[in-house]
Amino acid sequence: MTDDGAAIRMGTPAGRWVLLATIAGSGLAMLDATVVNVALQRLGRDLGAGFRDLQWIVNAYTLTLAALILLGGALGDRFGRRRVFVVGVVWFAVASLLCGIAPDAEFLVAARALQGVGGALLTPGSLAIISASFEGGERARAIGAWSGLAGLAGAVGPFLGGWLVELDWRAVFLVNLPVAAFVIAVTLRHVPETRDVESPRGLDISGTVLAASGLGGLTYALTTAGEGDGGTAVLLSGTLGVAALVGFVLVERRSPHPLVPLSLFADRRFSSTNVVTLLVYSALGVFFFLLVLQLQTVSGFSPLLAGTAMLPVTALMLLLSSRAGALAERIGPRLPMTAGPLLAATGFLLTRRIGPQASYLLDVLPAVVVLGLGLSLTVAPLTATVLGSAGQRHAGSASGVNNAIARAAGLLAVAVIPVVAGISGDDYTEPVAFDIGFDTAMTISAVLLALGAAVSAVGLREPVAARRAAPVQVGELRLARCVHCGVTGPQLHPDERARV
Repeated sequence: MTDDGAAIRMGTPAGRWVLLATIAGSGLAMLDATVVNVALQRLGRDLGAGFRDLQWIVNAYTLTLAALILLGGALGDRFGRRRVFVVGVVWFAVASLLCGIAPDAEFLVAARALQGVGGALLTPGSLAIISASFEGGERARAIGAWSGLAGLAGAVGPFLGGWLVELDWRAVFLVNLPVAAFVIAVTLRHVPETRDVESPRGLDISGTVLAASGLGGLTYALTTAGEGDGGTAVLLSGTLGVAALVGFVLVERRSPHPLVPLSLFADRRFSSTNVVTLLVYSALGVFFFLLVLQLQTVSGFSPLLAGTAMLPVTALMLLLSSRAGALAERIGPRLPMTAGPLLAATGFLLTRRIGPQASYLLDVLPAVVVLGLGLSLTVAPLTATVLGSAGQRHAGSASGVNNAIARAAGLLAVAVIPVVAGISGDDYTEPVAFDIGFDTAMTISAVLLALGAAVSAVGLREPVAARRAAPVQVGELRLARCVHCGVTGPQLHPDERARV
């Protein structure tokens, strides 16, 4: 409900404007996450970047986004969701301009970190505006429209990204400027302000600082260690990172307004599902980071063809995820969340067939189709289980925690798994060396998915009737695109008080 107490209805001009602004705003982050991976090879060669630089170009964005997204939602609840959303879009646009004019890799990494701050402000605000502006059945319809159109925008992203990279990799970032200007104009003119009058007066600043410091320290240590340098600095950074994360847990236990309510983890289903999220999204983060490089460096694909290689995954998830969610409501999430990661792991292993002179139809398509089927079985049941195990009262916090875990998983996995696989330096420009490392990374990631399946099989044994709260209606749990990896990810819950 808006600040003046009026609810907006679907099918009205006011409703259409709200949907247009929020879909276009969230599309900024979705498109950027999708197309940057496609541009990595070209921008790396242009800027003389090593593989560690490419890792940071991806991870700098994910780091600030993962660390600040819960705080961004809390700021919107307290100070006004439209206001924080607009600030986020402006911030994202300025950071995109800096990315587009970056003279070297170090400058681009810093600009990408600033982009993540903007994403952390605008991403939670997009759906929160819809949730607060519409009520009842109108809200469900609005969220369904937002999800479907956002998914369509995400499907266009790889094609658009490949085309832009063919022109100039800088266009990948500069295209955000006119879109941001449009979103700001529509939002200021047509979107009403909403806020949570019952939100806590305080903000968990100390928790936010510790989370960012912990993730940053660990990411730096893991990434730098892979290059064989750093010495004492790596050890010190890793130690401080772990200490900061331990401090974060202690602060969250005592905070009157924690970013992460630790009481949620007392529920075994909630804890198990978040462990599955950690494992699955670690694998996916590595997959989307390395696959487009493999296709361009080893197989000789153009950026356009490499960017569109994942379209079957998006298409399958748009077609099948709602059916998988309905199946999980009938039989429980254990079977889909066990079979899904195993099927996705099979898709990962099939990508090992992608090498020099690879055929899209014979080598790439079978792998991404199997992966798409596995993710379709996994994501919707995972989302419903997270929210159902937390109960309606804490659904917003549960959703935020799950999204933050998914992003942090991709962040740390991109830092460590290529290192373990032996990819470093200029390997992304050397087909033979990169091909060997890619195969190893896919095997490691497939093992992570198999572990996720095992956790689901053991940790989700309770029948559906044993859920602490009534099951969330999957019809309202359509899918939100994962900002980090460009594929459908954990859903944001349509709760007026949800922070994410």
